[in-house]
Amino acid sequence: MDAVRLIGTSRRALAGGGDTPGIMAEVWQAQALAQAIGSRLAVSGPPELRGEALGLTELAGRGCGVLDPPELDPGDLRAAQLTELDDARRTLLGLGGLLGEVGMALVVMASAAADETTYWQCMEAIDAADESRDRVLGMLRKLAAREEILSGDTEDSPSGV
Repeated sequence: MDAVRLIGTSRRALAGGGDTPGIMAEVWQAQALAQAIGSRLAVSGPPELRGEALGLTELAGRGCGVLDPPELDPGDLRAAQLTELDDARRTLLGLGGLLGEVGMALVVMASAAADETTYWQCMEAIDAADESRDRVLGMLRKLAAREEILSGDTEDSPSGV
């Protein structure tokens, strides 16, 4: 399935996550998807993004690692359904939005946590989501710079000066 579609599915599922275990499962799914997208970009994405994409893979993996993995059937793991990543820019824009929403959901959960374990899991997952999102934003800046170079857009001084 296309990365943009999977991100949309994750955003909808996170919004409808419901109780704490449901939201935690969706946060884990989102981090696993970020890890898969980072992996795909590191291997076959634009050369300018490969180092940052590898970093995203590691950060998102840390985000999964701080949470208890949800009990999912193999067919329900969205990251495993990733087959296409045609538009790196659209994918990264969507992923950045998803990771921002993950961070907000985690803040709400941490604020209402009934126990210390859940609170600290949320705090560590917030850090991982935030760092992953920063990495995504960095990749978007690199893509914008690449597109500017490829299109030949440069600011020339005004004529007659």
